[in-house]
Amino acid sequence: MKLHTTSTQQYQTVTAYDETGVEINAVRYTDSLLVLPEATPAPWPVTSFDTLTAANFEQIGATSPDVVILGTGQRQRFVHPKLITALTGRRIGVESMDNQAACRTYNILMAEGRKVALALIIEASAPAA
Repeated sequence: MKLHTTSTQQYQTVTAYDETGVEINAVRYTDSLLVLPEATPAPWPVTSFDTLTAANFEQIGATSPDVVILGTGQRQRFVHPKLITALTGRRIGVESMDNQAACRTYNILMAEGRKVALALIIEASAPAA
C-alpha cells in the first residue's frame, strides 16, 4: 500500500508497505529493520517472531525512544514480558501490532514529534514452487 506524503519528509517515513517489505522514504527494505525518525534505518537481526531475544530489545533500548512500535509480521503477536524487561524498566512502552498497523502508527506518532522507534519483523517469504 502506498501512503500519502506529508510535511515530514526530512524524517524517516514509511512511504509504502506490503507482505514482503517496506519502503522508507521510497527506499525498499525486505529484511527486518529498526526505524527512527532522525536516523538511517538500521538492520535488525530478527528473522522471525519466534527468534526474538532480550538482546534484540536491548538494541532498541540503546536508541532511547519513548515508545517502540513492534511490527510482528502479517499478524499481531505479543512478546513475552521477560523479553522487554530492559525497555519497561526504563519506562519505554512497547506496542505490538501487525506490520501494516505498525507502519501507519509509526507515521502518525513520528508526525506528532514523538520519539518513536519502529521495529519491523520482515520474514523471508518461501520460494515459489
